[in-house]
Amino acid sequence: MNQLKTFVLIAGLTALFGGVGYLIGGAGGMMIALVVAAAMNLFAYWNADKMVLSHFHAQPADPRHPDASVRAYVIDTLDLAERAGLPPPKVYIIDNPQPNAFATGRDPAHAAVAATTGLLGVLTREEIRGVMAHELAHVKNRDTLTMTVTATIAGAIAMLANFAFFLSPRDGNGNSNPLAGILIMLLAPLAASLVQMAISRAREYEADRIGAEIGGEPEALASALQKIEAFARQRPNVDAERNPAMAHLFIINPLAGRGADNLFSTHPNTKNRIAQLTDLARRFGRQTIAAETSGPWGQAPSRKRGPWG
Repeated sequence: MNQLKTFVLIAGLTALFGGVGYLIGGAGGMMIALVVAAAMNLFAYWNADKMVLSHFHAQPADPRHPDASVRAYVIDTLDLAERAGLPPPKVYIIDNPQPNAFATGRDPAHAAVAATTGLLGVLTREEIRGVMAHELAHVKNRDTLTMTVTATIAGAIAMLANFAFFLSPRDGNGNSNPLAGILIMLLAPLAASLVQMAISRAREYEADRIGAEIGGEPEALASALQKIEAFARQRPNVDAERNPAMAHLFIINPLAGRGADNLFSTHPNTKNRIAQLTDLARRFGRQTIAAETSGPWGQAPSRKRGPWG
C-alpha cells in the first residue's frame, strides 16, 4: 500500500510538473518539463536524503561523541532500530535551537535519522526515545522515500511556477497571457502542497501508533510532542523557513504559525495526536504523561531527566 501511495504521489506531482510546462511552453514545454521531472525523480530517489541532510547542516553522530546527550541519543536510536527489526540507520545531529527531528532515506537499508540539539536539550531521555521510535516507524513504513522525493519535486514545481511570471504562457493563437502566468505562479505550488499535506497528516498518525509500539511508551511520545510544539513556536527554524517544502519531514511542523489541523497544515493537530497516544497508553495499561503535566511545556516534574541533566 505504501509503495502504491508513493507511485501515485510521484505520478501526480510529475503530471502537475508537465502540465505547468505545457501552459508555459505548449507541447514542447510539456515534453521538456516531463524529461526534467523524470530526471529529477531519478536523482531524488538516489540523492534526496543527502540533499535534505545537507540543507539542514546535519552532522554524523556516533556512540563515541564527546557530548553525553548525543551519545545517549545515538545508543538509544540504534537500540530502538534493533527492536523494530530494522538495519542500523545513520544517525545525525543538527545544531539548531528548535527541538525537532526527521527521518530520510530511500529504504530501511539506506535510512538516516536526525535530531536537533534543541531536542536533546529540552526533552527527557524517555521522550527522546519516543521521538526516535516515531522516526523509525517512518523508516519501517517506507515513508521516507515519499517524504524526500515529494519535498524535492514540490520545490521544483514552485520554481517552475515562478518562471511563469517571467515567461508568460501562450494561448491557442500563440499570444502572451500574463494573467495565466500569474495564476500558474499562485496555484501550481498550492496544488503540490495540498498533495503533500493530505498524505503527510495520515502518515504522522500511523507513525505515532507504530512508534509507540516500538518504544513501548506512548505517554513519553505524547509528552515529547507537547513540548516540541510549544518550543517550536518560540524558536524559529531558519533553514526550514527557507525551504517550506521540507516542513513535512519533521515530527512537528517547524514553520512559524502553522499549528492548526486544517487543509493547509502539513501535520495533524498535536492535541489529536496526543489523544490517540493517550488511548494507546490505556490499552497498554499505562497513564499518559500528557495528562499529568504541569508548566508551560507540559514537563512532568516527577519524571527523571536523561544523563545530560
